[in-house]
Amino acid sequence: MLRLEGIKTYRSFSADEPILWRGDELKYVASVVEGVAKLEKSLEDGRNQMVGLLFPSDFIGHPKRTQIEFDVTAASDITLCCFEREPFEELLIEVPHIAQRMVEIALDELDAARDWMVLLGRKTAAEKTATFLEMVARRSQFDSSAVSTRDLVLPLLRSEIADYLGLTLETVSRQLSILKRDGVVEFVDKKNFRILDVARLHDATGDDADGGVIA
Repeated sequence: MLRLEGIKTYRSFSADEPILWRGDELKYVASVVEGVAKLEKSLEDGRNQMVGLLFPSDFIGHPKRTQIEFDVTAASDITLCCFEREPFEELLIEVPHIAQRMVEIALDELDAARDWMVLLGRKTAAEKTATFLEMVARRSQFDSSAVSTRDLVLPLLRSEIADYLGLTLETVSRQLSILKRDGVVEFVDKKNFRILDVARLHDATGDDADGGVIA
């Protein structure tokens, strides 16, 4: 669509580079093209809490809002497809399929938030760690038919994974070591891994076949 192309630009950020700060004026909304971004919120005592990760096809910012509500930081080198906010909002009114796509994105965010609540509130440390690896694989368009041939990239340091999952660094390292020892995953190096047994990794998440938590 020519009008959409006319308000679109691409922006790239290096790993750990801030993209937006909470409270910044939202001049554009953006879709993640490549890479991963972190969503964080500052607590009153100065600590930061990671509240989400954005993968390719995820959206940054919401139309009709003039400020961003979270700190957004590049977890890896990242490329964004950015749209000027006000012209984009006009297109939402005039082009139904764009508005429908935004509704779908909002519903996906709601599902992800509910999954995260279950992860933090109900899952064990082992289940949390397995769920994180499975999420990375799923959001990276992982092909389960090539389980031992494709390298996947951990978007976070182990300390950041611990923060995201509400665990200690030692616990995360221990759980990753157990998955490696049991032949579920293989670590090529600190940032790259392979899933050797998709079924066993899913079993380790504590979710049933339909995605719910096994009681």
